[in-house]
Formats: sequence, C-alpha cells, structure tokens
Amino acid sequence: QVQLMESGGGLVQPGGSLRLSCTASGRSLSSYAMAWFRQTPGKEREFVSAISWNDGSQKYYGDFAKGRFTTSRDNVKNTIYLQMNRLEVEDTAIYYCAADVKRVLPIDPAHYSGNYADLYDYFGQGTQVTVSP
Repeated sequence: QVQLMESGGGLVQPGGSLRLSCTASGRSLSSYAMAWFRQTPGKEREFVSAISWNDGSQKYYGDFAKGRFTTSRDNVKNTIYLQMNRLEVEDTAIYYCAADVKRVLPIDPAHYSGNYADLYDYFGQGTQVTVSP
C-alpha cells in the first residue's frame, strides 16, 4: 500500500506560478514510476507529467505542459514536485499524483495507446488549482 499526499494548490492569476508537492509513504519505497494527472468536471484524467523515482532521469510531459511545467523529485523527502509557470485559465483543475509500483521507469505516453492513467496503481486525493483573473 502506498499513500500519496498532494499539497501546494491554490488560486493564482494567469501568468503566475505554483509548485505542487506529492509526498509518498507506506510500503517499501523502492523505485517506481510517478506521475501527475489533472481532471476537470465531466472529463477524464489528463496526463501532465511522469518521472522515474530512482534518479529522475526519465521524464515525460503532456503537450500542454512542455515548456511551462517541470517535474522533479527529492528522494530524501520521498517527494515529487510539479513546478507550474505561466499558468493559464485552462490549467484550472484538480491535480493528482500517482504511483506505478510495477515499474521503475514510466511508460512513454506517446507509445501507449490505452488510457495512461490505468497504468497507475495509486492516486492521491488531489489538490485544487484555480487560475483566474
């Protein structure tokens, strides 16, 4: 069992920045892939970013996140981060972190034809991000 706890959401104006955190606890914290997703009412969870836990060398981003969002990890704190810059109203959503405990390296979403969220075994409760003038 893995417990994931997100924090850092809030209200920000367009063009602003937020940094989300996700701390993992529970079962053996051996290396596994982590990801961020987001969801708005009536829509499926959307892939934001993924990172390998062990050294963070492998990262993937959704098209909308490239150039604006950066994911990183701190193994000492068992925490991954999502730095979001130049936020837009369309980024308003609940943001979730997730763990795929079956893999050390995340699957490249560009090479996966199914629902990418289905690869992940655990999700946190989510943190609300609201971008509004």
